Amino acid sequence: MRFVVLVMAAIVVDTALVQAQEKSAFEKDSTGWIDLLPHKDLKNWKRVGLDQGMQETSPWSVNGDVLVCQGAPSQGAGAKEMLLYDRSFTDGVFHLECRFPPQKGKQDYNSGAYVRSLDGRVWHQIQIAHLDTPPFVGDLFGDLNVNGKTERVIIRGDGPDYVNPPGQWNTFEIMARDKEITVWLNGHSTLAWKECAVKKGMVGVQCEFFNVEFRNLKFKPTEFRVD
Repeated sequence: MRFVVLVMAAIVVDTALVQAQEKSAFEKDSTGWIDLLPHKDLKNWKRVGLDQGMQETSPWSVNGDVLVCQGAPSQGAGAKEMLLYDRSFTDGVFHLECRFPPQKGKQDYNSGAYVRSLDGRVWHQIQIAHLDTPPFVGDLFGDLNVNGKTERVIIRGDGPDYVNPPGQWNTFEIMARDKEITVWLNGHSTLAWKECAVKKGMVGVQCEFFNVEFRNLKFKPTEFRVD
């Protein structure tokens, strides 16, 4: 399978909208949301291995109202995998809050959130990370079918301008509407991409060699209408 990296420019929303802080969709209307927080046994969620496959011991646990990922290497190589909600959605908004517990001597942190993802082969990931190299936080990327071939597509956004540092919570909302995927981060619309060919898929989060926490995992289905 051939992988080609394509860097694509995000469709930038109006400058005034980007600069003006706005409420999240969940803050505007808290009705109609599906609470996705897993049970302690991770019922309704499934683990999907990436690259080297899954470890036998799950890095995921639930502590109160927080989904905890312990992906940082301890005695092993660390964990890299998806945790996908085992139900496919079409149009809607995926709301989540996340933070990286600060680790002594660490500057880089890495995780992600998924929408319209089918499995470990076809996926759309919003980068949740503090890294010096792309994809940066809030960027959208994935291994997608482009002209019959699997290619790595990266769509750049403005997430680094609005992200909070490790130890603080960041709020993301990822909206899928027909062929468009948009990203909202901490009060700002940061990315819009209008070429999504996958009309239906799962949402989820990623474990990638770092400890990370998630809360308020929610999805609100929406109906797409042509005006």
